[in-house]
Amino acid sequence: MSTAVSAALQTNFIAHAIQLSIAPAFLLTGLGAMLSVMANRLARVIDRARWLEEHWLSFDEPRQQRARRELRMIERRRRVCSWAINLTTAGALLVCLVIVSLFADEFLAADLSRLPGALFVAAMLSVCGGLVCFLREVYIATHVTAIRSEGLG
Repeated sequence: MSTAVSAALQTNFIAHAIQLSIAPAFLLTGLGAMLSVMANRLARVIDRARWLEEHWLSFDEPRQQRARRELRMIERRRRVCSWAINLTTAGALLVCLVIVSLFADEFLAADLSRLPGALFVAAMLSVCGGLVCFLREVYIATHVTAIRSEGLG
């Protein structure tokens, strides 16, 4: 086989691998945006806990009791938010492995045709778990947070 034909075949393999990896690459962009939202929520939860801890000594007894209940809910939110981030990140890493396996399948002599599909299913299960945790954190935040309007005018 001539060098020109060999180079053309190799270029076709590379082009095909790139075409197959485009959709997972776009999925990574979406997962990155989701992770940003989740990380911002976690930061807000941590900021609120730190604020309560900093002002603890200035609270009277009834306010300390309310703050204690709020801190328990904040801790629940922090844990659930952390799980959401962990599972979504694991899903993103699995999507990266999908892309790697697509390229490996094109370039290696071994038959890896089932691997990308299995990795993709695992990635989607992980992302689904992350979204369920995120939904739970939002539920906790909206159902245990009381917005008090007294004294606001």
